Amino acid sequence: MPDEELLWRASMFPHRPGIPIPRTPKVAFLFLTVGPLPLGPLWERFFHGHEKLFNIYVHSLPGFEPDHARSSVFFGRHIPSQETKWGDISMCDAERRLLANALLDYENERFVLVSESCAPLWNFTFTYDYLINSHHSFIGVFDDPGPFGRGRYSEPMLPEVTLGNWRKGAQWFEVNRELAIYIVADTIYYPKFRDFCKPVCYVDEHYLPTMMFIQFAAHLANRSVTAVDWSRGGSHPGIFGHEDAVQYADGRRWDHSCMYNGEPGHICYLFARKFSPNSLEPLLQHSTF
Repeated sequence: MPDEELLWRASMFPHRPGIPIPRTPKVAFLFLTVGPLPLGPLWERFFHGHEKLFNIYVHSLPGFEPDHARSSVFFGRHIPSQETKWGDISMCDAERRLLANALLDYENERFVLVSESCAPLWNFTFTYDYLINSHHSFIGVFDDPGPFGRGRYSEPMLPEVTLGNWRKGAQWFEVNRELAIYIVADTIYYPKFRDFCKPVCYVDEHYLPTMMFIQFAAHLANRSVTAVDWSRGGSHPGIFGHEDAVQYADGRRWDHSCMYNGEPGHICYLFARKFSPNSLEPLLQHSTF
């Protein structure tokens, strides 16, 4: 269905309290990809045996023809897609398209965005419990006073978005159902970012962090559950391959520098990126799931 109809249908929610029908809360994994899934075998191992607790949705570039086997968890999980460009509003369109498709299944309770270069750090059971039991959604939100933060703000965004509310964060989010519905239903902030966050604004770094900060600040953990390495500098994060993927994953796995449900010292990351295709073999050999 067209995006407008899809977003409209997905934005509906029941006002009557309680759920009168059986429901198993599921985690929706939203794969935003260019095409193939080079780490697919690792994800297959991660998902194996837990089919009743997750759903998968894949948004790849138009024209890509997936060739998953019928036995694959990715078979038949590609949604109708449109062209996306890095740093463009089309990236946010793809994210909302993924969320909307997942919201049509009322059992989906948590929604996590990943890419083809993401890898899980823990087994499915730990990941599922971590997300389902969290009191917060995981969106990185911070105030960057420099040229790559507040310097990207545009005054025509007033009055909905002020400079004081302008925020920045990683693209890779995890949200609960309430916030997911708000994102696909949004007609207030989306037009402002579509029209005024360009050309070097990188809308995917500001749209959700800013909107969520304004509307749901108390609901956010103010961090992502997907680790990314920016220590090498530049406009793109570090990429890890056959020689250093395991070392990087292990370092991210045991990071306890964050808060979880108001308590310090917990595991911070459930996923990590960016892994190159040749990291698959060492990651598979090293995985414990």
